[in-house]
Amino acid sequence: MLGTYEYSDFPMDEATFGVKPGQHIPGEVIQSYLERYTEHFGFADRIRLNSKVESAERRPDGTWRLTVTQTHGEGSRTVTLDARKLTVATGITSQPFLPAFEGQDSFGAPILHCRHFAAREKEVLRPGKRVSVFGGTKSAWDAAYACAASGVHVDWIIRESGHGPIWMAPPYVTPLKKWLEKLVTTRFLTWFSPCIWGEADGFGMVRRLLHGTWLGRKIVDAFWAILANDVVQLNGYDKHPETKKLKPWISPFWTAASLSILNYPTDFFDYVRNGVIKIHIADIVSLSDKTVHLSTGDALPTSALICSTGWKATPNVKFLPAGIDRELGFPWSEDPLDENLVKRADREILRRFPRLREQPVPNPKYKPLAKDEAAAAPHPFRLTRFMIPPSMIGERSIAFLGITMTINTPLIAQAQALWTTAYFNDQLPVVPTERCPSDGAKGGHDQRPERPSDQDDLLWETALSTEFGKFRYPGGFGKRNPDFVFDALPYLDLLLTDLGLRTHRKSGLLAECFEPYGPEDYRGLVDEWKKKARLDEVAGMLSFSTVRTALPDILPG
Repeated sequence: MLGTYEYSDFPMDEATFGVKPGQHIPGEVIQSYLERYTEHFGFADRIRLNSKVESAERRPDGTWRLTVTQTHGEGSRTVTLDARKLTVATGITSQPFLPAFEGQDSFGAPILHCRHFAAREKEVLRPGKRVSVFGGTKSAWDAAYACAASGVHVDWIIRESGHGPIWMAPPYVTPLKKWLEKLVTTRFLTWFSPCIWGEADGFGMVRRLLHGTWLGRKIVDAFWAILANDVVQLNGYDKHPETKKLKPWISPFWTAASLSILNYPTDFFDYVRNGVIKIHIADIVSLSDKTVHLSTGDALPTSALICSTGWKATPNVKFLPAGIDRELGFPWSEDPLDENLVKRADREILRRFPRLREQPVPNPKYKPLAKDEAAAAPHPFRLTRFMIPPSMIGERSIAFLGITMTINTPLIAQAQALWTTAYFNDQLPVVPTERCPSDGAKGGHDQRPERPSDQDDLLWETALSTEFGKFRYPGGFGKRNPDFVFDALPYLDLLLTDLGLRTHRKSGLLAECFEPYGPEDYRGLVDEWKKKARLDEVAGMLSFSTVRTALPDILPG
């Protein structure tokens, strides 16, 4: 809704963008907002459109050489760019993943990823036609609604061997009818989510009581049960045999950024109850001439197959030289962290959060849709603060932004951007917040008895934060990349603490705990950082001058 998807230094005002309070923001408004943002801050001329980075090569001197294909009309040319610093901000939703189906060559109808749906709407949205939608994510809901609202009959196929339908909530939830997008940034409510970096919010004692004691865990369980039941009742899942098929298979406690909102102009469930949307809990076994064959034996005539099947995790950039993927911490490479260190981190996570030992019962029929699906990743992205490869922290030449999946994208994006700017300019020491146990240093159990080094601490912290997701969010992508909802605010606190900026930005303790955070609370953040950086620079100059003046007295002659 208006007020939640904007950068703090450029409000999306109603007069300019035409969205009223309480309304959801249309996609074209987001596009317009981003264009105006580049114009307002004067960097449109720094953007090279119609360009694809084919490869990024790390040079012996620590710089990066990019090979870029630029398209001009019908032609193209290849250029190289050399950079001292490289920010990879392609995120993990750039390349659509489209599975292969048996018999697809003889299907004779469009098979398209939801990413391409808008471009082919006229072809698909023809009243009286029948379309199949494959997947259980928010984009599948969107495709099914768009088709049904256009008079197209929908066969919605949700994999029996998958994770089931996601949690879809009304914009306002709980008996108090609170704005869902604001619940997840209300500090009091974030305490009910166990979080390995949670103590960055300054309320460590409260968190330890809630997650480290028997009574606290009972309170936490009650909170999540009330939240889940409220959504089930509001959506009326159990009131109709067809809507019941959309009831999630897993508690929202285990669900991450796949949590979404019913932002449709009419009641989505009306189309399910009246049969315009027919739901099939089944796998697609094959395709034939304009027909989808299911594991239930049903054969569905269709004029198009829309796949909401997610995205490829791999960046669409080839990193060189060969073998650097491991050094960069990519999940499809060999793990850069020592196996013993990882196992030790797993034990520590479960020690701190006993609730995570009771993992949800997995779907006995589950199988990955493809080998490169998130479930097949041998380990998560290994990035310190979810941005920096640990082995390259010292050289400060590369950062990955947008690897995190949250529903607070702009807030995370602006904090990560400021953090990496300071990091690249040597204005931010990466100080570990965790202390590596002596027997965990370098992953060994018979290492030297003295204190582990700062590098050991950073590796330990990286192991804790990256391993945490697989225990906390098995219903999301926690096994592959940071994927969280109620943990976004303490993550922002962690980054701002690194930067030396205020984390508690409300007026008073009650407001800090019970008023939701939004972009408005971070207005002026960049100016705050600039002021602090200038003061630090002056302080450094004064310290140097004092030392230089005192040297003759300290070291006479």
